[in-house]
Amino acid sequence: MNLFPLAKTLLKSEQSNYSKPIVKITIAGVALGVTLMLLALFITAGYKKVIRDKMVSMGAHIRISSVEQNYSFDLLPFDRNQEFVSELSKNPHIQNMQFYATKVGILKAQNQVEGIVLKGIDSTFSWKQFEQHIVAGKPLYINPSDSLSNKIVISKTLSSKLQLQVGDKVGAYFVQNPPRQRSFVIEGIYQTNLPEVDNRFVLTDLRQVQKLNDWSSTQVSGIEILIDDYSKLEFIGMQMHKDIPYTLKAETIKQLYPAIFDWLALSDTNAFVLLVITIFVCIITMVSTFFIIVLEQTKNIGILKTLGLNHKKLVKLFLIIASRLILRGLFWGNIVGVGIGVLQMTLHLIPLNPANYYVAYIPITILPITLIWVNLLVFFACLFTLLLPAYFISKRISPVVAMREAV
Repeated sequence: MNLFPLAKTLLKSEQSNYSKPIVKITIAGVALGVTLMLLALFITAGYKKVIRDKMVSMGAHIRISSVEQNYSFDLLPFDRNQEFVSELSKNPHIQNMQFYATKVGILKAQNQVEGIVLKGIDSTFSWKQFEQHIVAGKPLYINPSDSLSNKIVISKTLSSKLQLQVGDKVGAYFVQNPPRQRSFVIEGIYQTNLPEVDNRFVLTDLRQVQKLNDWSSTQVSGIEILIDDYSKLEFIGMQMHKDIPYTLKAETIKQLYPAIFDWLALSDTNAFVLLVITIFVCIITMVSTFFIIVLEQTKNIGILKTLGLNHKKLVKLFLIIASRLILRGLFWGNIVGVGIGVLQMTLHLIPLNPANYYVAYIPITILPITLIWVNLLVFFACLFTLLLPAYFISKRISPVVAMREAV
């Protein structure tokens, strides 16, 4: 006996007139649950990616700097022309190595002063990711063959506080012995919406910082390293730490900014709680509908058992009926969930307050693996939960009693 056409017939039989709206509600409930789960995971993945990329755009995945430092931005220098640097460049996981130097100072303009971290960069700096944060002017491209540049790129936060625009001159002061002063010209203005970055960093020519610190042309504060696979961050960082001199240390971006990444980890917990609640609701909905269908089809089930439908086939019939309902819900849930995700990705329909959320809109990242395991999880969770009721009911229904109650 072919059970698939039989299951379809039972769902559409005249005796199921009462259960038809219940079935539709069940399909809608599963679809809504799947939609919520997909969007929660899309948003979580998107949010983590956007924040991570913003942090990496100003720095890198891994930073190498001196061990002996005073926990400030005035790091002890080391020579960039060491053997370990050329060895690191051979690592296939490294996409880019950029050298930098930092100097704590003060910007003064319009009778306003702001503390800054002057970050010197050279031609090795990767503008690929950071360039998207430039909101005015242009990036600071450093050519080693050119003369020393006095141009800087500052954040929109600092430019607003100091009332500065692209092309304006601004004075910078550095407390040292003897104190020093420099005059810079604003080449560009950036905005990442990350306070840890926007409130501090000003980009300039690496040679400016070296000159302020009385360093040689080969001395730097650190090396920033971009890797090709974020999932291997901890492993590569740990391996790199072993391969560099004992006077230096390699820190991953998670170690450099633990508060931000701990905060991002909370979003995984929230998404997990939502998934559990949503799956539980889907299961309750399916079980309730299953019992309603069985009650309405008691006579038909009795007839089928009279015709020789054994216990195992009856359980299979129940599961096929449930599977059809679950698959319909999954289909519509995927259509709606992915549809909303694509619209948000392209049109940015739902905005956010950057001051609170670090981004101007809800970010979305649609991963095929997310679609696959959410659908499998919902399908098998609901089906497995229905296995026990289906087994119990198929055992309890007697053909004689079913026929008598249906008359």
